[in-house]
Amino acid sequence: IPFDGDISSINSQDIETMTVLKDAAAAALYGARGANGVILVTTKKGKDGNARVSVDARWGSNSRQVGKYDVMENPDTYMETLYKAHYNAAYYKLGRTPEAAHTYANTQLFPAIGYQIYTLPQGEGLIGMDGKINPNAKLGYSDGQYYYTPDDWTDGTISSQMRQEYNLSVSGGTDRLNYYFSAGYLEDNGVIENSGFNRISTRLNVDYQAKKWLKFGTSLGYTNSKSKYPGDQTATASSGNAFLLANNIAPVYPMYVRNADGSLAYDKNSGNKIYDYGDGSSTNSTRNFMSMSNPKGDLLYNKEEYLMDILNGKWFIELSPIEGLKLTGSLGAYIDNTRYNVLGNKYYGQSASYGGTAQQEHIRTSAFNQQYLATYKKSFGMNNFDVLLGYESYDYRYEYSYATGQNLYKDYDFTVNNTIDNKRGGGARDEYSTRGIISRINYDFDEKYFASASYRRDASSRFHPDKRWGNFWSASVAWVISKEAFLENTEWIDMLKLKASFGQQGNDALLRNGYANYYPYLDQYSMTGANGIFSDGTLYYKGNPDITWEKSNSFNIGTDFTLLNHKLEGTIEYFNRKTSDMLYNKPVANSNGYSSIPMNIGSMTNSGVEIELNYTPIDINNLKWNIFGNATFLKNKVNKLHPDLNGELINGSRIYREGESMYQLYLVKYAGVDPTTGQSLFWAKDDEGNAYTTADYAVASNCKEATGDLLPTVYGGFGTSLDFYGFDFSIQFSYQLGGKLWDYTYQDLMHGGSNSNAGYNWHKDIAKAWTAENPNTDVPRLCATENYDAGSSSDRWIVSSNYLSINNITLGYTLPKRIVRNLGIESLRVYGAADNVALFAARKGLDPRQGYVSSTTSTYGALRSISAGVKLTF
Repeated sequence: IPFDGDISSINSQDIETMTVLKDAAAAALYGARGANGVILVTTKKGKDGNARVSVDARWGSNSRQVGKYDVMENPDTYMETLYKAHYNAAYYKLGRTPEAAHTYANTQLFPAIGYQIYTLPQGEGLIGMDGKINPNAKLGYSDGQYYYTPDDWTDGTISSQMRQEYNLSVSGGTDRLNYYFSAGYLEDNGVIENSGFNRISTRLNVDYQAKKWLKFGTSLGYTNSKSKYPGDQTATASSGNAFLLANNIAPVYPMYVRNADGSLAYDKNSGNKIYDYGDGSSTNSTRNFMSMSNPKGDLLYNKEEYLMDILNGKWFIELSPIEGLKLTGSLGAYIDNTRYNVLGNKYYGQSASYGGTAQQEHIRTSAFNQQYLATYKKSFGMNNFDVLLGYESYDYRYEYSYATGQNLYKDYDFTVNNTIDNKRGGGARDEYSTRGIISRINYDFDEKYFASASYRRDASSRFHPDKRWGNFWSASVAWVISKEAFLENTEWIDMLKLKASFGQQGNDALLRNGYANYYPYLDQYSMTGANGIFSDGTLYYKGNPDITWEKSNSFNIGTDFTLLNHKLEGTIEYFNRKTSDMLYNKPVANSNGYSSIPMNIGSMTNSGVEIELNYTPIDINNLKWNIFGNATFLKNKVNKLHPDLNGELINGSRIYREGESMYQLYLVKYAGVDPTTGQSLFWAKDDEGNAYTTADYAVASNCKEATGDLLPTVYGGFGTSLDFYGFDFSIQFSYQLGGKLWDYTYQDLMHGGSNSNAGYNWHKDIAKAWTAENPNTDVPRLCATENYDAGSSSDRWIVSSNYLSINNITLGYTLPKRIVRNLGIESLRVYGAADNVALFAARKGLDPRQGYVSSTTSTYGALRSISAGVKLTF
């Protein structure tokens, strides 16, 4: 039964196995729901025998796996660099003498950042003619009312936090009944204050063989969770985003309000520290960077939470009226009630001017899946048949409602009833259904020769009624060649199988503004009107009744093997997946009244080779050593686009071109730095198509080029495990080689010091910027009056996406049974584990796992978790 929820809502302790279906024919049997891959999750069941009680408890600490970029942290260095930008503006752009440029630059420094943070002797500037901080300058400044000195915003908002997890399970069974029950609690605190994930989970799996011909059972899971991720929901400069700020704020700003004598100021009502929001209301100073925000204060005074109750279940009944025939009816249900509450406090920050704000959202998601299957197995000598016929229906509903208000009555009450002004609300509902007819036949001869074929006919409500049905089929063959007489006596071959498969699948998913579009064949309008009077709706999405199923034809051929007396086993497989009639929102001119239209625009191929190996060099007595690894080599090619596109589709910085990879960008090509002027140079073309360099970015913007394929050449993982006299050790890695990505964050940190970037931090690489003494560099000169030079978008920001990640290290010890049984314990294991241990990438702070198009540091990344635990079984 397909599962609609997030895998995090399933307690990992309840999972028996997770299997990725790579065989094209096997995946095709799951239809459109498996269009992007199929992962089979099997939860634990009880086994025959007495009840077994298992308790697992672990405690640990969370911290950031990927820290901030190598940014400036010293205010002196930042101000010296800012001085260079203003000096260059005066000297190179305004034509002033060095002395006049020096004087001008010193007058611009404190106005640029909005704060005076140094105390200077009367008549002296902050920076000397040598470009260095005046030795007479003292960090810290009082205006008579407030004292200003920089704070470490990263240390103030991001820190290690506690993690704890407890799990209990009871399982057992007889020859007719087996059961498994579990309960778990997880407290996974985030690395910024008031953030984290709390989860209570339970599961009950029961199978009962009531009669020889009747079996029924259920698998029920319930999860109650509370998620709090304040400050990472947006990456805009007006937000209180702690992660964005850690990299991007200059090291010159106070986080706290201080009295004139330098002591911290405290709120008289709450007793809390007062935070500097940089908007002139907290102090007498205003900053351009993230004005009216302070993550430290927001984390304390503002509230945000997701409350979720999730029920997922499966019920089945199985009839066996005659030998070999099974009739199975299954019902799967997924119900998610999510409440999202946000409170903006009425005293500080962006919400203060409204007297505080409250927002409540309620999201109810329900999905029901019915399956009715008939399977028949029959053998005739060495000929074995397995036939399946079935029908499947899926119904999904999404209901959303919200309410907001302003001017809070009670300080920290989430409810909109607690607001006085500007109350408003709204809602939406989406529905989606599929229907499918399933058939499959498996055949094998003496478990040596295998063949399989399947056929599905699927319908989707996302398409016009005339276009809803699609037909999909698959076929596969396999040959266990090691069973042939000519290999039976080959000692080093334990098992050798050759296999090939072909499968078709349909995809009906199409996004609208980043969200699923359930009615892409219909024109969609925004309802307008007021005071009970309906006005004509405004068209905001143009539908297309002619769109239909996106189709994928997948082909696999490879081998499975076990060799060297079962020491080496693995799989080598070639795959080729051709997707045709691709669903895409084709951009159109805004003069049409809409910006895009959904279309089936062409075809694309993903092909490559997958290798999995598992080697056990030692397996004797109390010593076992295992080594494992996998690698995927992937290539992508756009085969054909819609005829209207003339072989090319450009959408902003993305380009899709026939015969090339879809994983490339469309950017201005960087040509380095003019050694005589220090300006950025870019490649452009004249009317005859001849390439030349120019410092005019606007000209170069009309001559963008494709970056080439950014996909990695190979990615995968590897590791090893060792068991030795009760001790167990394992370490797992993942890696990626040969790829590239656009590093947005690094681009932001390498700005040229323009006034529009005032208050933004710099990467330490800015020290390589062009000067008359350093003409041979690829970093252009700093200049406060040039907006489209140093930080302009180009392929300069494309960087290697290679990485090596240490995902997990575990060390445990299981006490000897002869010791623990005297205590009434069947098994006792103590262990320590470290997850997301380290990431090695091309640049400090960069996380290439986010994707090839961009890298951002403004959201929660992977948490490093170091913990210790104990597991007992009774």
